[in-house]
Amino acid sequence: MYSPSDDSYLLSKTLKKYLKNKIKNEDTKILDMGSGSGIQAETCRKLGFKNIIVSDIDKGAVSFLKKKKFNAIESNLFSKIKEKFDLIIFNPPYLPEDKYDKQKDTSGGKQGFETIIKFLKQAESHLNKKGEILLLFSSLSSPGIIKKHAEKLGYKMQFLAEKKLFFEKLFVYSFKNKKP
Repeated sequence: MYSPSDDSYLLSKTLKKYLKNKIKNEDTKILDMGSGSGIQAETCRKLGFKNIIVSDIDKGAVSFLKKKKFNAIESNLFSKIKEKFDLIIFNPPYLPEDKYDKQKDTSGGKQGFETIIKFLKQAESHLNKKGEILLLFSSLSSPGIIKKHAEKLGYKMQFLAEKKLFFEKLFVYSFKNKKP
């Protein structure tokens, strides 16, 4: 299970700011994809949102999240998720694979962006009409390629936040379908 780190805290802070002005509606459906320890779902819960589903590929994380009283699903991206959401939050594995780190909670594929591209392709059919994605990625995961694929998939992107670390930059973007 992925423990919160700089990326988790940046996304949580951005999410808090993003949700601050949103109407807390019981019908607002939120998915925290790749939830890990549940930091993003907890941020939503603390702000008064109740209709939150969390998912993770890791059985241990799902068990941990259930103990925190979340509706938790073990799923590889959207493989076991059928519904649509108003907000999907994802702090994906985004680091390029290397011989020392091939962990599924940090490595996003050979180049680092493969999991993100796969997610964006699948997420499109899981967004409500005015649904939105908050996605974190790194300067190490080829942001230009991610943005190019998102554009091809019909997403409108908006930069929300960034954090400079010693060896990389972290970015949080909002993605919406161009067609309302």
